Amino acid sequence: MPAISSPSPSFAEATRTWLKIGLLGFGGPAGQIALMHRLLVEEKRWIGEQQFLHALNFCMLLPGPEAQQLATYAGWILHGWRGGLVAGTLFVLPGFVVIVALSALYAGFSDTAWLQSLFFGLKAAVLAVVVEALLKVARRALRTRFMYAVAAAAFVAIWALHVPFPLIVLAAALLGTVLARAAPGLIGLNVADEPARGSATPSPLRSLTVLAGGLALWLGPVVLLVAGLGHGDLFSELAVYFSKMAVVTFGGAYAVLAWVAQAAVGEFGWLQPGQMVDGLALAETTPGPLIMVLTFVGFLAAFQQPGGLDPMLAGVLGATLVTWVTFAPCFLWIFLGAPYLERLRGRPLLAGALATITAAVVGVILNLAVWFALHVLFRELAEIGTGPFRLLLPNPASLDPAALVLSAVACWALFGTRLGMLGTLALCGVLGAGWRLAVS
Repeated sequence: MPAISSPSPSFAEATRTWLKIGLLGFGGPAGQIALMHRLLVEEKRWIGEQQFLHALNFCMLLPGPEAQQLATYAGWILHGWRGGLVAGTLFVLPGFVVIVALSALYAGFSDTAWLQSLFFGLKAAVLAVVVEALLKVARRALRTRFMYAVAAAAFVAIWALHVPFPLIVLAAALLGTVLARAAPGLIGLNVADEPARGSATPSPLRSLTVLAGGLALWLGPVVLLVAGLGHGDLFSELAVYFSKMAVVTFGGAYAVLAWVAQAAVGEFGWLQPGQMVDGLALAETTPGPLIMVLTFVGFLAAFQQPGGLDPMLAGVLGATLVTWVTFAPCFLWIFLGAPYLERLRGRPLLAGALATITAAVVGVILNLAVWFALHVLFRELAEIGTGPFRLLLPNPASLDPAALVLSAVACWALFGTRLGMLGTLALCGVLGAGWRLAVS
């Protein structure tokens, strides 16, 4: 298990790393978690393995994008609230800038084929990064055979039975709490791995201050918009609707996508059905959380209903508003909960719960990795089964040979050479773009 062998970095050095993570955060939550694990735990050793996993467990329990919240938590550990703000913001900012620019191009040209060609090779490289991280996290989190069984059960529950993720986490937490007292050997419990870290001491006064300030920053603009423009105004509708979504988006972007698509297309008439699909394609092929598809929705809704504003200006304002109300509460959850988690982390019952949740999270990451691999390697997927048992399976005839070769090259570069992650991304990006140009 990697120890924390390096001192805490300077604020400037950490900021450069957060920007790097934001720029390279391709591949959805699996790729982003893999990237942070590699940089923060494996390479720089700023954060210990157990602390990283415990933070990930906590973020998985929260509404909103877990990878962005994990970055915020890690930044808070290193430099307090300033570090959390910078880490969480830089995790989102590059993707926001890119997707706003691409949304503007889409609004003008309504074509995303060129973008998919550009990022074709990067997806194969990200798949290799995800596999590497999954193996490393599994090796360290699954200390006993029982924990392997927990991970396998979690994977089957979410992949085949579509059990809601919060229920999986709750079951794992209850099981771990019981076993921590009754049979700690089954879960390989070790409560003295790493000391608690973080600059804030939890207290009721601090919590009330954070809660009041966070709610004011998050919902203050919403109240002002509704009061000034009325409930029927487009910007008021966007602010209110996506503020509600921010507290129910458990399980990441795909869990909430159906709700948003139904509302944006059917209820409010902001988008056409095909535009929602195109927005997801943009979000999948740009850095940042997949939930950035909501930024696209905000841009296009305001672009198509600009009122008295210039359409492009309205689009940028709509995208900014939706992004704000989506991500602002993520900082609130972390700054409220992280100090308590750090102070309680060494207690046996909580340690048992978190250790078992960690094993379940390995199964969830495996689910994300399999989902991502299927979408990278195959052109056609179909869901089979009835009732609660449903499987997403590929059409073998739709296997993309180029994607398979590029994924193999990426695994060779990452596992068999010293090319490193950046070199692997660059190599596959060039090869992928070259292949698409050659066959087009």
